[in-house]
Amino acid sequence: MKFTLNWLREHLETNATLEDILDALTDLGLEVEEVSNPAERLKDFTIGKVLEAEKHPDADKLRVCQVETDAGKTQIICGAPNARAGITVVIAKPGVYVPGIDTTIGVGKIRGIESFGMMCSEREMELSDEHDGIIELPSGEVGERFVDWLAAHDPAKVDTVIEIAITPNRPDALGVHGIARDLAARGLGKVITPDTPAVPGRFPCPIAVSIDEDTRDACPVFYGRVIRGVKNGPSSAWLQDKLRAIGLRPISALVDITNYFTFDRARPLHVFDADKVHGALRVHQAQGGETLIALDEKEYTFAPGMTIISDDKAVESIGGVMGGLASGCTDETTNVFLEGAYFDNVRTALTGRALKINSDARYRFERGIDPTWTPHGIEAATQMILDLCGGEASDVVIAGEMPDVSRAYELDADRLQSLVGMEISETEQKRILESLGFVMEGNMAHVPPWRPDVMGQADLVEEVARVASLTKLEAKPLPRLSSGVPRPVLSPLQKRETAARRTMAALGYNECVTYSFIDQASAKLFGGGEETTALANPISSEMSHMRPALLPGLLQAAQRNQARGKMDLALFEFGSAFHGGEPGEQHLLATGLLVGRTGPKDSHGASRPVDVFDVKADAEAVLAAMGAPAKVQIIRGAQGWWHPGRHGKICLGPKKVLGVFGELHPRVLEAMDVKGPAMAFTLWPEAIPMPKVTKTTRSALTLNDLQAVERDFAFVLDAQVAALDVVNAAAGADKALIEEVRVFDEFIGGNLGDGKKSLAITVRLQPTDKTLRDEDIDAVATKIVEKVTKATGGTLRG
Repeated sequence: MKFTLNWLREHLETNATLEDILDALTDLGLEVEEVSNPAERLKDFTIGKVLEAEKHPDADKLRVCQVETDAGKTQIICGAPNARAGITVVIAKPGVYVPGIDTTIGVGKIRGIESFGMMCSEREMELSDEHDGIIELPSGEVGERFVDWLAAHDPAKVDTVIEIAITPNRPDALGVHGIARDLAARGLGKVITPDTPAVPGRFPCPIAVSIDEDTRDACPVFYGRVIRGVKNGPSSAWLQDKLRAIGLRPISALVDITNYFTFDRARPLHVFDADKVHGALRVHQAQGGETLIALDEKEYTFAPGMTIISDDKAVESIGGVMGGLASGCTDETTNVFLEGAYFDNVRTALTGRALKINSDARYRFERGIDPTWTPHGIEAATQMILDLCGGEASDVVIAGEMPDVSRAYELDADRLQSLVGMEISETEQKRILESLGFVMEGNMAHVPPWRPDVMGQADLVEEVARVASLTKLEAKPLPRLSSGVPRPVLSPLQKRETAARRTMAALGYNECVTYSFIDQASAKLFGGGEETTALANPISSEMSHMRPALLPGLLQAAQRNQARGKMDLALFEFGSAFHGGEPGEQHLLATGLLVGRTGPKDSHGASRPVDVFDVKADAEAVLAAMGAPAKVQIIRGAQGWWHPGRHGKICLGPKKVLGVFGELHPRVLEAMDVKGPAMAFTLWPEAIPMPKVTKTTRSALTLNDLQAVERDFAFVLDAQVAALDVVNAAAGADKALIEEVRVFDEFIGGNLGDGKKSLAITVRLQPTDKTLRDEDIDAVATKIVEKVTKATGGTLRG
């Protein structure tokens, strides 16, 4: 939203400086984006007087002028047709930047004769589009700064332009009057509200207006009148200066007047050439397929339900968006129909977006304007048309009824303290609201019609705090909820998440944050893709379903990296996956992915492809960091996206699964276009049992002063027997005495025969009450052999 400082002063009686106004605007929520001061770019131009003007000896259209300046008599060559002796001109001396031609003036020769400056036209100084000749001033002293002369004789040319950012909830600030109202409420002056007396009609309006019943919601009320005998043409200089200052191009008096009220009072209007309107005007919904060439000279085809205005022959305007070219006003227009209607904000926004039309009218209607100022806008615009274009006005024709936007909310003075933390008396709160246009009846605040954003008590509090200034809000520390040491802020599950993230990062994994939405094909690979997890309004076909696991996102990240030559990857993610579409139908996962080799190739041969035992060790480390029990079971039978013979489920029992690790199925890798090998683990942090006793300190360190003993055993087993079965069986021989069992060798082939293998384990015995004797050790060894033989069917290797 752009406006000039002098334009603002037409609505605000104030002695505030520009800096005070700019600071107040930003503090009120109308953030100042740019301040443009035309005087700044014209400050180096001075006034001179042409003493002599002779024809250039080598050019018919050039004049060699002797000009009196503040630096004395200067020679300037000029090609303007009006360059002659005796005129007062604007001089750009050498070194002065001329904005209109983007050039810094220097001393140069033109056809062999030196020129020491330039006499400027209005376009060269960006004052207007006039460039038929140089500026001729009616007055001015030699050496006087041109900006000082403009400030005294034509202040609009050097008026400061202010541009502010308008949030969608402040349509009232899309007019200069609304901005002045806010500043007056802040205390920077008094708002000026001119009267808008009704213009009496001289004859009945010859153009009737109707609104279809099914369109009353989209256009509740329509005001209009004919003004005949007007003389259209360029608008007055003051009006053109205002529009040019805010970046609008003056078109004609009639059009400029409607643009003026759009920015002055946030009241879009439209003018039809009455002689081009055939019969009555009808506001109705489009049936679909109608077309219109709009004022931007583009043809638009309407969809069913769009609000349009038609006469007896064709569509003439798009309601609340843009008028039609056929009924637009030209210099030949003598009779005009002035329209002032109120259009629904949602319907206007939908129509504008569908047609891809951005206009100042749409920008205001879709945010919501003051419907009650519609008749005042018609009267004010009528009077300006009569003043600038002449003519006589008809009676006002009205269709529909003014919508009821009245509403009131109770002002609770104490809520300012509870919501914002500011202490302002109830009397001052009421004064602030009244200065913004609210009508107070006791504690009930009646909302003004130009504030559609105020919809409750909290909005009243916001308005008071905004005007009082949030910069006055004092920071106060929150009171402590309890004495002594405060309770931990993080929950146990949040602590687990932190521990898991740190551990996976320490293991060399890179954290990824992937979308919670994936395509249906990828979701089906991991047990998802049902209708229950489908999005109602997906942003793309590749994000149509909630993810059933974290692995699809990590595999997609791996595929993108491999496509760019990064083949060896270690990625992890901690987040939620979804098994349904209802609240709560989600579960927390920690997933890691290893792809490629353990490291770059080297001369020592340390690099190798990643395998199942890499992710098994990493999964166990992460589980340990999250507080999982050390003794777990590893069983098979995981979901179908794991390799059937190269995976394991980490369990505390048959139904208590803590995680899964292993190699991903080749079918999954092929579908995701990932080059293997690819190993992964998925853990369920919520499945880890919470500690029964929560301590703030660590347990005491237990040290044994008795010598530990290790014994090795080798068993001949069927090749299908799992090593974990052997370890668990050996560990169960004496749970109190056996501290650790680990596998240290596996041998297949040789004289063992087909389908057999040899597995060697080390058993560590740690006594706690007495030193072990040989017979004690032999007794435990016998139990170990018996347990393993019974559990696996194996025999002790001789």
